[in-house]
Amino acid sequence: MLAQQRQTAILDLIRQRGGVRVSHLVSRFGVSDMTIRRDLEVLAERGLVDKVHGGATLAGPGSAEEPGFAAKSIRQRAEKRAIAERAARMVEPGMAIALSAGTTTAALATLLSDVRGLTVVTNSIPVADALYQNPRADQTVVLTGGIRTPSDALTGPVAEAAISALNVDLLFLGVHGLSPRTGLTTPNLLEAGVNRCLIGAARRLVVLADHTKWEIIGIATIAPLEAADVLITDRGLPAEARAAIGEQVGELVVVEVG
Repeated sequence: MLAQQRQTAILDLIRQRGGVRVSHLVSRFGVSDMTIRRDLEVLAERGLVDKVHGGATLAGPGSAEEPGFAAKSIRQRAEKRAIAERAARMVEPGMAIALSAGTTTAALATLLSDVRGLTVVTNSIPVADALYQNPRADQTVVLTGGIRTPSDALTGPVAEAAISALNVDLLFLGVHGLSPRTGLTTPNLLEAGVNRCLIGAARRLVVLADHTKWEIIGIATIAPLEAADVLITDRGLPAEARAAIGEQVGELVVVEVG
């Protein structure tokens, strides 16, 4: 296979999966680690991919560019489902929990219909909708008011005031990106403010982030990595990233997919 053909195939894989690891590409194409790294360098120079620790992801948007909920919901579906299933095991009857906006938290919401006596606080329209579609008489859903963002989050002073008056056992927080330097980030300034209020209202913070969020940086930092009591991710996260995160969060949980 010619280098250009291989680079095209690599780019197709990254577009399908959102990101790939160098080790996977070495095995798939039967070439050396150095050859794959040169291919990724060529693609990065063309602005088609972003090089990250141990692999590459599809070239990301600007730090203030925010994809819509529908666009994000088709990415890494299997990973998000596995993360949501693991998070659901932390929810017990009678708890008060909060779910931030995000496609992984929306996946979690669909798994909570069997939990008795649950109270769910959320600023996410899709999360509330998922819970309303599977109603239980002994469950309570508190949907904050506020200004709607492209990710279908309710933000602004109305949402912040509603959340600040509440206290919950667990917060399940979806994020746009995470890195050791910038922590947990979002591309939306208003959403960052609401997420900080959610963290302040919760006894424990559980971050839900698939592997493609690593080294993605949004314009606003929500909190440092060490604020997370638990971070649930998938096996696609490189070993060096796991080591870096594991040094800062209370507990790192890596789930299998499929």
